Amino acid sequence: MLKGKQRRVLRYVEEGSLMKLKSFLRKHKDVELNFTQGKKHRSPLHIVCSHGDDAILRLLLKHGADPLQTDRNGDTPLHLAANRALKHGKSAYDDLVVPLRKNCPEAMDIPNKTGVTPHDLLQWMKPEQVKVKKESSNVDPEQQWREKLLGECQDEFFETFGQYDAAFLWNDKDDEDFGNWADRIRQEYFTKQRAREQRAASFGHKRSKGRKETEEDEKSRKELQARLEREHEEYLQRAARKEEETRQGRKKRYEERCAATFQSSTSKGPEGLLGYDDIPWPAPRGSLEDMVGVMLHGADRSDLSTFRKVLRRQQALWHPDKFAQRCGSRLTDSDRQRILNTVTGLSQELNRLAQNLR
Repeated sequence: MLKGKQRRVLRYVEEGSLMKLKSFLRKHKDVELNFTQGKKHRSPLHIVCSHGDDAILRLLLKHGADPLQTDRNGDTPLHLAANRALKHGKSAYDDLVVPLRKNCPEAMDIPNKTGVTPHDLLQWMKPEQVKVKKESSNVDPEQQWREKLLGECQDEFFETFGQYDAAFLWNDKDDEDFGNWADRIRQEYFTKQRAREQRAASFGHKRSKGRKETEEDEKSRKELQARLEREHEEYLQRAARKEEETRQGRKKRYEERCAATFQSSTSKGPEGLLGYDDIPWPAPRGSLEDMVGVMLHGADRSDLSTFRKVLRRQQALWHPDKFAQRCGSRLTDSDRQRILNTVTGLSQELNRLAQNLR
C-alpha cells in the first residue's frame, strides 16, 4: 500500500503538475520514488515516459528515480520512452530517450519478458530521427528560458513563504496559487506546441532542425514570453506585498502578546503559571535570528539613533535578570530552564547586534 507522500507524488505525476512536484520533493527529500502501482506495476518514471512529460522525467531522475525498475511486462522506463519515440519521432526521442540514456546507459540493453531491449526498439527508427544533437546545439532557447523563469518563480514563492506562519490572512488574494498558475501556463504552451506539430504533420511538411519558424509560430512564441514575463512580474509584486503583510502581522501579534504577558500577573497556563508556549516569543518555531528579525521589523536601520532606541527597548525586555524579576516566579518547573536558556540566547543575539552598530 502506498504511503501518503507517495500518493501525493503519484497524483502530481499523473496530473503533470511540475511545479507542485518540484516543491514537494524539495521539502520531502526522503520520499521513496521507486514504488509501483496499478495492474501494470508501473513506477512514476514509467508513467511520465508513457505520458511523454520530459520535464517531470528529468526531475524524477534528479531525485533518484531508478531507470532500471521494471513493470509487469519487464519493461523499463526506457522501453516506454523508445515506444513513444517510434510513434512520435524525433521530439519524443530527444525529450525522453536522450535523458534516460545519459542517466543510465546500461538500460539500453535490458531485455523485457519477451527478450526485447530498448536498443532493439530504436532500430526501427529512421537514422535522422535518432541522431544525437551536439551539446552546443541541443539547447532550445525557448525551453531554457521558460524553465529558468519558472524555476526562479518557484524558488521565490515556495521557499520564501515557507519561512513564515500561515496564521495571518492576506487581503490580496489570488484566484489561483502559484503552482496552479505555473502548471496552467506550461500546459497551455504544450497544447499550442502539439497543435502546431499536428498542423505541420497534416500538411506533410513537419519542421526539421534548423528550419526557420513561420511567422505564426514566432508571433505565438513572443506572445507567450511576454505573457509569462508580465505575469511573473505581477506575482513578484504580490509576493512582496504579502511578505510585508505577514511580517507586520507577526510583529503586531508579538507586541500584543508581550503586553498581555509581561503587564499582567496572570497567564493562560495552569494556576497562572507560564509554560514555554506562554512566553511571547517573536517567532515560536524560528531561530534566534528569526526572533530578532520580528522584533526589529519596521525599524529604519539607516537612522541609527532611532534604531538604537528600538534595540535598547528589546534588550531591556529580554535581559535575563530583568526577565527573571518580571516572570521568574511564574515559570513552570518543567519549562523553567528551557525558557531561561532561550531568553539568554535571545539577549546575547541582541547584544551582538548592538555591538556591531558601533
